[in-house]
Parts: sequence; C-alpha cells; structure tokens
Amino acid sequence: MKDFFSKLELPAFIKDSRLTASIVIVLALSLLGAIIGFMISPLYGLAMILLFILISAFCVYGTYVLAGNANNYAANLSYRIKRGEQEAIIKMPLGILLYDKDQQIQWVNPYLQFYLKNKDVIGSSIKTIDPELYQLIDEAIKSKNNQDRIVNWGNNKFQMVVQNNLGVVYLLDITRYAKIEEKYRQQRLAIGLIFIDNYDELSQSMSDQNLTTMSSYIQNSLNDYAVKFNSYLKRIDEDHFIILMHMQDLEEMEQNKFSILDKIRKESSRKNTPLTLSIGIAFGSESLNEIADQAQSNLDLALGRGGDQVVVKQPGKNARFYGGKSNPMEKRTRVRARMVAQALQELFKGVDRVFVQGHRNPDLDAIGSAIGIVKIAKVHGVKANVVLDTKNVNYDVGRLIARMQAAGLDKDMFISPEEALKEASDNSLLVLTDHSKYSITYDPDLYERLKNRLIVIDHHRRGEEFPENPMLVYIEPYASSTCELVTEMIEYQPQGGEGVLNDLEASAMLAGITVDSKEFSLRTGTRTFDAASYLRSIGADTQVVTELLKENIDNFLRRSHLVSTIQMVKPNIAVLAGEDTQVYDPVVTAQAADTALSLEHVEASFAITRRSKDMIGISARSTGKINVQVIMEKLGGGGHLSNAATQIKGITIDQAKSQLLKAIDEYLEENKEE
Repeated sequence: MKDFFSKLELPAFIKDSRLTASIVIVLALSLLGAIIGFMISPLYGLAMILLFILISAFCVYGTYVLAGNANNYAANLSYRIKRGEQEAIIKMPLGILLYDKDQQIQWVNPYLQFYLKNKDVIGSSIKTIDPELYQLIDEAIKSKNNQDRIVNWGNNKFQMVVQNNLGVVYLLDITRYAKIEEKYRQQRLAIGLIFIDNYDELSQSMSDQNLTTMSSYIQNSLNDYAVKFNSYLKRIDEDHFIILMHMQDLEEMEQNKFSILDKIRKESSRKNTPLTLSIGIAFGSESLNEIADQAQSNLDLALGRGGDQVVVKQPGKNARFYGGKSNPMEKRTRVRARMVAQALQELFKGVDRVFVQGHRNPDLDAIGSAIGIVKIAKVHGVKANVVLDTKNVNYDVGRLIARMQAAGLDKDMFISPEEALKEASDNSLLVLTDHSKYSITYDPDLYERLKNRLIVIDHHRRGEEFPENPMLVYIEPYASSTCELVTEMIEYQPQGGEGVLNDLEASAMLAGITVDSKEFSLRTGTRTFDAASYLRSIGADTQVVTELLKENIDNFLRRSHLVSTIQMVKPNIAVLAGEDTQVYDPVVTAQAADTALSLEHVEASFAITRRSKDMIGISARSTGKINVQVIMEKLGGGGHLSNAATQIKGITIDQAKSQLLKAIDEYLEENKEE
C-alpha cells in the first residue's frame, strides 16, 4: 500500500487539506459506527466492520481514479493548448517574422510568407528580400514609439509592432478596416455657402431682361459645376446659394482649385457684367449646426479678405484659401460707413476710456486713423488716447508728433503702453486700427487685457488670425487706407463732422491716405478722392503732407542701395535683399519694394531686410497680376493682393530669401494655369 501511494502522483487539488479532512471524517465516522455496533450486538458490529473496510477501499480507489482522470485531463488540455498555439502561429491572420542581430530572417509564419510572394526567405537579409519592408522596420526601430504603427506596405495597410530586443516583427493586415474608415471619411458631409459679391451693385443698373439673363447664367453655371462634382445646389435668394457635398467631392474641387471662380469672373467680364463669387465651406464635425456655423464664418472670412475666393476650414483647424486673384471692387454705397459710425457711437456710451493702437512700427495710416478715432470718441464725451511710445517711432510719424508737440496737441492725444495698461479697466474699449492680426498689435499686453472689449477697423484683407469676439468689425479691403474709412465715419458725426479735426489732424489723416495709396496710384476709388476732398475742406494742408512725407538723405541712400541689389528670381518677379548686419527702417524697405515695382518687366517685388537683431521683414508689392498676399501668408504674414508683408524671427537674410523663393515656387505651381 505504501508503494502504491508512493507511485501515485496526486494532483495539487487532491492534496488539498480540506479534501483530506473530509475523507478522514468519513472514515472516522464509519469506525465509530462499527464500535457502537459491537456494543449493541457482535453481529451488528461485524457488519459495521465490513462496511468500514468497504468505505476505506472505496475512498482509496476513488482517490486513485480521480487522480488518474485529473492527470489525463491535464495532459490532454496541455497538448491541446500547445497544438492551438502552434496552429495559431501558423494559420492566424497575423504576420510574424523573426530576425537575428544582423537582420537575417530566421523564420516567418505562412501568413506573412504569402505577402512575401512565397519566396525562400530563411537565411536572407530583410533588405534583400523586400527593401520597402526593411525601410518600415528600420523606421520603427529608430522611432521612440513603435507600438501600433500604421504603415503602408505594397497595396495593403498594416498595423506594425517591432520588438527589436526579441527580434520579432508583427504585422496585422487592416486594409479592410482602413477602406471602411476611408469610405466613412469620404462620405462625410461638407456644407458650402456661396455669395455673389457684387450682385446688388450690378443689378441696380440693369434692365429686367438683362437681370434675368445674368441670374440664369449664374444659376446654370453653378448647377453645371455642382453636377460635375456630384453635389447638391440650392438657391436661397438672388445672391446666396447653399451647396452640399461629400468629402471625396470636396477633395476633387480642391484639386480643381475651384475653377468656377475663374470661369464666372472671365465669362461675366466679357459680357460687361463682372461677377465674382465668395464661398465658405466647412466639414469635420458630428454636428451639422456646427458645420453650418463654421461655413458662415468661412464665408465671412472670404468676404473680409476682399471676396472672389474660397475658404475651406473645419472647426479647430487651419483654413485653406483658393482664388483671391482679382482686386476687390469698390462698393457704390456708403450705407455701411454710416451704420458703423452709429454703432461706434452706441458703443462709446457708458465707456470710461477708449484706447486706440495700430500695428507694430506704426505708419501714418495707423497713427492718422487712430487720431481720427480718438477725436470721434471725444466728440461723444469719452476720454480717449492713442497708445504710442512717442520717443520710438518712424521718421514720418516722428515729424507729425514734433508738429503736434509744437502746437501743444500731443498731451491729450498720446499715452505710453505702460500708462495705458495701468489705467485700463473692465469698462474700457480698445480699438485696433490698420490691422486685425493680434500678433502684430502695438501693445500685446493691453490687447490681452481688453481682448473682450475690442473694435477692429482695417482695410487689409482679413486673415485667419483674428480676434475671437470683437464687439465691432469694420474691414473694407477695397479701401485705400484705414484713414479713408475713419474719414467717412467722421463725416457722419454730429454737425456733419465739423470741428472734429483741427488742421494738423486732418493733414495727418490725408498723409495716411497718401502713404497707403502711393500718392493715389494704388487701390484708389472714387471714395478715396471723396475722403481726401473732405479732409481738404476742413483744413488739411497738402504742403504739410508733403513735409511729413519727405524722405531724409540717409534713408534715400539706403533705399537706393537696397534697390541696387535687385535680382530677377523669376520672370517678372524681383527680390531685393539687404545686408544681414544692417538694420533697415520698415518704411525704407517698403519704399524700395515700391521703387522696384515701378521698373519695366517687374510685376511683383519683394524687399528683404533686417528689422532688428532677431527679426527679418519682407515687404511685397504687386501690380495685381500676382497675389503677394497669398505668398506672404505662406510665411506667416498677410495684407492685400498687391501690397503685403511679413516678419520672421530667428533667421538670417539668406534663410528668409530661401523661404521666400520656396513660397513663390509653391504659388506659381498652384496657379500655373494662369
């Protein structure tokens, strides 16, 4: 019996103390029953002894059978598990590759062998067998996070995991799921809003027959375009349409660069009814309301940039711009100027202080328009100041301040940025003039303090960088200058604006118009001359303007030297570059670009100079055939189609030139049809 138990290998659960205790209790009770039986009757006791022996034998036999069955079950289960592991490695839809330290293939499972086109790969290097797979594995090894990398290998997409310390590569084919995901992405809805920029202006002078013809032409052209790209188009009113499309169709439209813009502009111009479109398209949200709101914001951005363009943007992402190849057309109504003047008057009620600031290195347009806003605020009994460090300004602004100081007009006009920040309250207003990009505002700290109490007045095309919740926005890209816009607002003040400006202040605003219109030669419309005429009528002196704009000899020599560096980098595109060790005044840089543009065979000019120790500035000018605004936006700047600029930190002149040339190449590639 001892030998039997020694040979019997009991499973762990058989050796459990609780099971042993149960058997001992059963045997003890049987033995106790036999003893009691003998006490009652010898015959009964003998029977109980026999029963005890049978129970003991049954317990021993049962334990043996149970142990044997348990061992057989465990052995069978272990075999099945190992067999399952082997089958899984061989047949499961997961590619496995083992390699050694020299990246020689040691083993691949049959699933991965299929993707290797059943080549004999054992003992060969991964690079020799499949260079593409080798490149993917090498990138995964070098990557800090190579878990769950999604890679394209051949015609399939895989989820790859590389364990370089073990020499194992796992490849899971997710092509099917990637196709489902891509189909879902392509079938997502995009909403577009289309606006005919100048429909109202043209329709006012048309006969009913011509108006019907023009309306039918627009409808048919847009319908044909929508059908071409499998989209749904619906006319909302005379100059508004809504277009619905899937993402795959939107991508085709973007590849086509929204040719409908050029088609309508060119064909309508031939018919002497020049029409342009502005389109805002949004996508990418689960909420249709959010997409629709974003589409409206995109349309507003397109209109704020002058129209004749498309803005494509999803919530929280950067916008993509198309078109914008024509100069914005002058509006024939001044209703908006009157409405803005009234809105400004309402906003000034209950305000304790108004601060006005232009962009960094403000020019006469920024300062002149700021002075105009200050004077409007004072007409309505509100204390107002221009935020400016009068000791650190450009030479033309410096001349104006010197004249104002001589006349005693500067004390109530200008305030330093430090004083403005100290005196600003929650009931103050900040007005940004001649810019809308908060990154280039004169005093960023004051902007942060009052960014929820903000008014924007500007004549540059609106960029993607824009204050979130301005109280009032007045952006008119067709205008020559911000001074022109503010002058119109002054005309709608009480008593027709009489007495708002004195002679010197009117001269300063006229100088602002003169500077930005390049002496009434660029972006000049009838309203520009109307504004200049009004300023002259209230005392603006052209002699004062001339003296304010006089160029000193040093700047003239620097500008001439800068022009002498001219280089034709492309047909009709000139680049001027200053020395990396020489700091140039922004006005000198801009004037050099203007001078280059006046030369024969130059349709666009770019002047690159150092503005400070760590800042490079680029001034861009164009005759209108090349959109320098788009080129400058590629470098983080902005402006007009024909007048733009940017500033770049931490690079050299040569690096800035390289970036500029790359941006020019990209622009020309995007517009090579033109």
